[in-house]
Amino acid sequence: MKIDNALVSTDWLADNLDNEKLRIFDTTLYLQPKEGGGGYDIESGRNKWSKAHIPGAGFLELVSEFSDTSNDIPFMMLPAERFCELAAQHGVSDDSLVVLYNDGLPMWSTRTWWMFRSVGFDNVVVLDGGWQKWTREDRPVSDTNTPYPAGNLSVNPRPEMWADKDDMLRIMNDGGACTLNSLAPDVYSGKVDNYGRAGHIPGSHNVFYGDLFDPDAGTFLPADDLSERFRASGSLEPGPVVIY
Repeated sequence: MKIDNALVSTDWLADNLDNEKLRIFDTTLYLQPKEGGGGYDIESGRNKWSKAHIPGAGFLELVSEFSDTSNDIPFMMLPAERFCELAAQHGVSDDSLVVLYNDGLPMWSTRTWWMFRSVGFDNVVVLDGGWQKWTREDRPVSDTNTPYPAGNLSVNPRPEMWADKDDMLRIMNDGGACTLNSLAPDVYSGKVDNYGRAGHIPGSHNVFYGDLFDPDAGTFLPADDLSERFRASGSLEPGPVVIY
């Protein structure tokens, strides 16, 4: 079962829930600002998933399982081999179609989408509108945990899909890529300090992720509207783009 898109609609998912190749996962995390600033406390969405989720959906723990916990910095990518091993344990195989969603704007499902693609697995999509749209449309939900049988997932890493600190230092010096900060404008400008150090990487542009969605439906804006959001940054021009 192949799909040539990055998104699927709630209509599509409702019509395909019974497909045996489908693997649906909730990827929700909640960020709670620390008292006094300087970062966030991270709360898993597993508890809410256990009470209500899309029928058949499993849960992926992005911090404690699908990140490199040996690193002090949260959300560091696992080695590709370990990522694929864990994904296979959750039921993902080479012939699966993975559908990802989360509660709130899709910052976690889109991150996981990128992680899957970076290990060479392309048949992965994000549910447009996510959990909110699914429940707002009064679609079925479940509180039953029905794990998928273990799968077999090949490892075909694409390290070029990630930039590291050395890459960023080089880009700052030579301008070899367009760098986008996706946080709120007040965070980008330094007016608000949510991370313990105000401002942004020198030379980077700001395209706020919250401006990429229809405020009523919670779905991505049409492609033409998205292009307008990105055009001023130069990120639609030829050459690499690094997003953080």
